[in-house]
Amino acid sequence: MEQGHQAGKAQVEAVAAQAASRRLAEYAVGLTYDRIPPEVVERAKDCVIDTVGACVFGSQLPWTQTVIEYSRRNSAPGECSVFGTLVKVRAPFACLSNGASVHAFELDCLCEPSVGIHPSAALAVPGLAPAQGRKMSGKALLSAIVAGYEVLYRIGDSAKHSIEKNGFHSPGVVGPFGTAIVIGRMFSIDAKQMANALGIAGSTSAGLMEFSRTGGMVKRLHLGRAAEAGFMAAVLARDGYTGPEGVLDGKFGFLNVFCNGGDTARLTKDLGSVWHVMKTKIKRYSCHSTAQVPVTLALDLMEKHRISGDDVAGIAIAAGEKTVTQHAINEPRDLTMMQYSVPFCVATALYKDPLDPRVFSEATLNDPKIRALCKSAQVELLKSSPGYQSSACRLTLTMKNGKALTAEGHDFKGTPTMPLTREELRDKFLKLTAHRDRAKAERLFSQLAEAEKVKDFSTLDFAL
Repeated sequence: MEQGHQAGKAQVEAVAAQAASRRLAEYAVGLTYDRIPPEVVERAKDCVIDTVGACVFGSQLPWTQTVIEYSRRNSAPGECSVFGTLVKVRAPFACLSNGASVHAFELDCLCEPSVGIHPSAALAVPGLAPAQGRKMSGKALLSAIVAGYEVLYRIGDSAKHSIEKNGFHSPGVVGPFGTAIVIGRMFSIDAKQMANALGIAGSTSAGLMEFSRTGGMVKRLHLGRAAEAGFMAAVLARDGYTGPEGVLDGKFGFLNVFCNGGDTARLTKDLGSVWHVMKTKIKRYSCHSTAQVPVTLALDLMEKHRISGDDVAGIAIAAGEKTVTQHAINEPRDLTMMQYSVPFCVATALYKDPLDPRVFSEATLNDPKIRALCKSAQVELLKSSPGYQSSACRLTLTMKNGKALTAEGHDFKGTPTMPLTREELRDKFLKLTAHRDRAKAERLFSQLAEAEKVKDFSTLDFAL
């Protein structure tokens, strides 16, 4: 009797698991603009503004220009902007180029608490591309982004931070799911097609973490490829292509291949009642999210005690497991590893202004004082840290006079508990975009800040 009960329970659970992609698809298709709370709309606009700013700045960088040139050379003529340039390509190539641009210099927004997703590349970038080509309204764009965000966050959350422990780069793995939702909305596909889009997207997930050990530009490419792949998944689904219903939690689905100990209940938990868009975290500094709090603490100590890098003899960082296992890089080999290294970012903040993304440069990478501090830095697990992705940190600076200065924190200006004001976001946007034409950049910011009033996104000029 008990054996039969257990078998029946397992069957029910299996059916529920198989239905997760369909439930998410139905939610995404059915969400309308008038059901989205005003504060969620505002936060989604913050994400769009931050995305465009990061793309414009990122488009100037040599590794991004290589991707842009690839897109320009291989795309048919199109109507979708590569932000910050005069290049216009077809939507899949715009997703690729802008996805690589937005993550080109660690400037794109994240979530707090983190679940391993990058809403800029996975949602805002692919939303903006077809919004131009299809002459869509701001309300349609924002609705698609919010729908994608709510699905993407839950998929990332269900992984329970295990993706990168297995050596996969989380944004490259989960990103195609979010893009598939956004593009599916743009093309008005139905729930069955949307479920197929998710099924197809799961087979395009990719991205290896080896860049964190031996360098390379490929980290930036992962997010562009994810956006491009999600676009393809949605369009193929629109045209009748199918994917597995169990893509998320089937035997060989997302949670059982890329993850360890994933939680199927999180895939649909509080769907329609809790808005994860409100967890958007906007970076202040051009470095990895794990460095944002330590850098903030370093700046606080410098201001409080009126010290400079030349006064510091050593750095000790106590932080979460992710920082200890992936970001305790004492001798970064290139700019990617430099921005990924928490010790190097802290050492940089002691000598240069981290609010200026241009200080993260080859000159800084090769600065002997900064390299010496970074090389000797100690990184250990903060025993009170509540989890793998915890942003809690204790920073200790040992001074050359023998004194030790310590600060602790878990927050910085830009997180959901300390959000940037729209004016502060404007300052960041202009710092990234106004290098050629400030008036043009200011006009674009104003238009994006009232995106719900835009009737046709093809009328906006992103060639800053």
